[in-house]
Amino acid sequence: MKRRQSPVESADSPGPPSDRPASAGVPGPRDVLARYRRAMLDSSADDLADLYAPDAVHELPFPFPGLPARCDGREEVRAAYRAAWGASPARPERVVEVAVHDSTDPEVIVVEQVVTGTLATTGAPFRVPGLLVMRVRDGAIVHVRDYLDGLAAVRAADRRPAHGAAADRTTTG
Repeated sequence: MKRRQSPVESADSPGPPSDRPASAGVPGPRDVLARYRRAMLDSSADDLADLYAPDAVHELPFPFPGLPARCDGREEVRAAYRAAWGASPARPERVVEVAVHDSTDPEVIVVEQVVTGTLATTGAPFRVPGLLVMRVRDGAIVHVRDYLDGLAAVRAADRRPAHGAAADRTTTG
């Protein structure tokens, strides 16, 4: 019988969920990260937005197709991801965890990960690396800086070569 792989894989051997004690029943950053990934894999804008504090900020410092550079508040996160996931042919299937770094601030974790999946329109696979800086307070996300590789998403959609495309080397001057 074939064992079904978890949609979240770790490049390292699994360690303890967190070395920080959670306040009585309040999820810590790693717990929220697990729920964040589940919402992403389910393409559930509601489940994702429900992880955010009402006045949270979600920033995407690098342009990413279909998403604004900044969402102010839970409802903007909900609307932005509902629109982006509704319009995107990308169907995420797995999150490969490269590393999770605890910071000196117990509210903050830094996550290196790669989202993989399939484009519904072509059946082609995609791979989008990213780095997530997440601040969780009282069990809710209050701030995210989401450094997604938007060019990888565009390449996957356009089926352009991953390296060496002439268009990627153009300069202005």
